[in-house]
Amino acid sequence: MTSLDPAIADRLKRTAEGLVPAVVQQHDTGEVLMLGWMDDEALARTLTTGRATYWSRSRQEYWVKGDTSGHVQLVREVRLDCDGDTLLVKVDQVGVACHTGDRTCFDADQLPLADG
Repeated sequence: MTSLDPAIADRLKRTAEGLVPAVVQQHDTGEVLMLGWMDDEALARTLTTGRATYWSRSRQEYWVKGDTSGHVQLVREVRLDCDGDTLLVKVDQVGVACHTGDRTCFDADQLPLADG
């Protein structure tokens, strides 16, 4: 178990489940790749290993992006937003980010906007 720096932990505003959403972005292009969830342990592991680690809400376990798929996320920087309730994780994405095989989790459906 890795301990999150108390100075960072004190700044986080977590959900009732102890999680913070992490927006994941390709570091050099700004492309938004996915949204993951981190608790203190996942964030600590991400900061210390340089590999993006998330908490799976469905499986109730930690997962390191790419351990099974080979599509790793090499972390370049992590930022905390002004409210302390969202992380921005800038990565070098190897391969695809989405479990569907798309480059990003936002490739599928563009929602229609009202004219006007």
